[in-house]
Amino acid sequence: MRHIAKSPVRRLAVMGSAAALALAATVTSLTAHAAAAGCQVAYTVATQWAGGFTGDVKVTNLGDPVDGWTLTWAFAAGQQVSQAWGSTVTQSGAQVSAADAGYNAALATGGTASFGFNASWNNSSNPVPASFALNGVTCTGSAGPTTTPTVTPTVTPTVTPTVTPTPTVTPTVTPAAGARQVERLNRGLVSSRSGSANLVSWRLLGTDPSGVAFNVYRGSAKLNASPITGSTNYLDSGAAADASYTVRPVVNGAEQAASESSLRFGGGSYFDVPISPPSGGTTPDGVSYTYSANDASVGDLDGDGQYEFVLKWDPSNAKDNSQSGYTGNVFVDAYRLNGTRLWRIDLGRNIRAGAHYTQFQVYDYSGDGRAEVAMKTADGTRDGTGAVIGSSSADYRNSSGYVLTGPEYLTMFNGQTGAAMSTVNYNPARGTVSSWGDSYGNRVDRFLAGTAYLDGTRPSLIMARGYYTRTVIAAWDFRNGALTQRWTFDSNSSGNSAYAGQGNHQLSVADVDGDGKDEIVYGAMCVDDTGRGLWNTGHGHGDAMHVGDLDPSRAGLEEFKVDEDSSKPSSWMADARTGQVLWTTPANGDNGRGVSADIWSGSAGAESWSAAADGLRNPKGASVGTKPSSMNFLAWWDADPVRELLDKTYVNKYNGSGETRLLTGSDVHSNNGTKATPSLSGDLFGDWREEVVWPTTANTALRVYTTPNLTDRRIVTLMHDTQYRAAIAWQNTAYNQPPHPSFFIGNGMSTPPLPNVYTP
Repeated sequence: MRHIAKSPVRRLAVMGSAAALALAATVTSLTAHAAAAGCQVAYTVATQWAGGFTGDVKVTNLGDPVDGWTLTWAFAAGQQVSQAWGSTVTQSGAQVSAADAGYNAALATGGTASFGFNASWNNSSNPVPASFALNGVTCTGSAGPTTTPTVTPTVTPTVTPTVTPTPTVTPTVTPAAGARQVERLNRGLVSSRSGSANLVSWRLLGTDPSGVAFNVYRGSAKLNASPITGSTNYLDSGAAADASYTVRPVVNGAEQAASESSLRFGGGSYFDVPISPPSGGTTPDGVSYTYSANDASVGDLDGDGQYEFVLKWDPSNAKDNSQSGYTGNVFVDAYRLNGTRLWRIDLGRNIRAGAHYTQFQVYDYSGDGRAEVAMKTADGTRDGTGAVIGSSSADYRNSSGYVLTGPEYLTMFNGQTGAAMSTVNYNPARGTVSSWGDSYGNRVDRFLAGTAYLDGTRPSLIMARGYYTRTVIAAWDFRNGALTQRWTFDSNSSGNSAYAGQGNHQLSVADVDGDGKDEIVYGAMCVDDTGRGLWNTGHGHGDAMHVGDLDPSRAGLEEFKVDEDSSKPSSWMADARTGQVLWTTPANGDNGRGVSADIWSGSAGAESWSAAADGLRNPKGASVGTKPSSMNFLAWWDADPVRELLDKTYVNKYNGSGETRLLTGSDVHSNNGTKATPSLSGDLFGDWREEVVWPTTANTALRVYTTPNLTDRRIVTLMHDTQYRAAIAWQNTAYNQPPHPSFFIGNGMSTPPLPNVYTP
């Protein structure tokens, strides 16, 4: 860059006080107007709170191309940068230097680079830097207008990571109209022992060409005579159990590059991911406790196309909210498939352990191709680098073990390092404990979480509180390293009072109205992608629900739900677009369990059944048979598209009058007491059928089971159906429920639609 022209500067300062944080996000646009050379810098105070703020910077090169850049400026009021993303920031006194992060080093003429940082300020004055210099040449201009930040935390969490978080990159991909962001997955190639053969299975991706075929190789030997088009699995009879495989796509007759090598599942059709339990401890009242592996999720944390596991550890003294008593800390780990632990987050003494307290989400919210991890935090939470959020010494537990005072936070963690990247106040705030339905701390701390494509393209984080009385749902975006609030739905707001008391012990996410954007199905009610109430059946709280194409004979999606209120129908099915109830079963007390899926080929569509209603019902509500033995989870396990029953540590196939055992987990345990759920179940590897993940009895491994059965079905990986993928993310929420895709899989199914997706 040879020369940067100068122009007069207008300065705009962001003012505030410790007593009243009058926050205004400031955008300063510094532009050089010369035709031959110049630059433009947009500096934004995106979020500001007592003692801290988040800055976003965008630099545009209006001059000659550069390969490597450094932007410098001076802070005039003692601001100190503590953390940055998208650049390497150093500071000496008032002088700040931000160097490119490598991936964004090249700036063509007209090219831009963005980065962000967290910094401290003096609670009195936070002026915008007077000028910037790019590669040593000053660029000055005028100051622009301000916009109000969406999030205004009132308490400053202190986060000082020991490592710089991985840069958040705004996607440069231009997706097709209506396309949704999904993970750039590898083939998920697995080899599972099936008698004296190996079942080789791989993913069909949502981004594959429609006519793609495949060749299968054992070592360098091609096994199939002609490219495989009818499925994405192959049975290699007589092969050695430890044989290694690759697959190669064939597009328009041309063979493409080989996949990754296969992941080998042993003779029991399982693969172990080694894990390491935290050490036990003793509560303040002298009760000792140990740890067991609990709920898990998956995400591509490092962007290599292979999933990593994120695992929650529960202490043996974890409590339901209705139970008093101290609990041990909750830990959350990340593991590669080889058992390498990437990080461990200690949520600290101010987050109670139990099914309703910690709901964690694993998803690529930033769009940089790597998943982040989000969860509720508090003073004393220690991130994956060892840095403490808030006060390390604060202890808000009362004598009954409840945490009913003190700040509450929401934190987005870096998936690779576990570093806290953005921490804001948890919304909704606790407020007055008794306003949620009781005064001792039960209903105030009922939390739910999810992930939804509210704009139809990129995922947003959903965090919620309350469902017995007041219900509040908050939607968050994570862009350029910062959490910002999209909207809040509150049953206490004007016009929303009828939505109080309608939530479940879980939620679901789906595009119920067909507008390309997701809604939040929150039990007996639904909230639109805009944050406004969409419909409300008024049937109240319940313990289980299912949302999917349960009746393929009618347009759109349906919801099947059970009710707790003895004055309401014990179960019902509704049109998920309008909330119109299609059929009900008679009231019969607290109906605590219910399932809906096509589990039997003898009846069209999904079968629905529940604990307090008799019989097995078809999509029209008519009784068509006897109830199965379980009312829990589901899994597509064998060769046909009819789903199987997953309960405790086994998988059964229902045949209309009885059941056949297909799998019994070996030396494993289920989770969550009588709920008896797996750590995770879903289409994690191989073709479209589902894996089941249980911890081993000794809690030293996650044991991943996959099917040994050859199928003739070809279906795109369910993880590229965003309704299903979001369901994997929310599966760990409170009373875990199985995932459902946006289309019908079952007997007599139509060819599924190809997903409209893109990868960053």
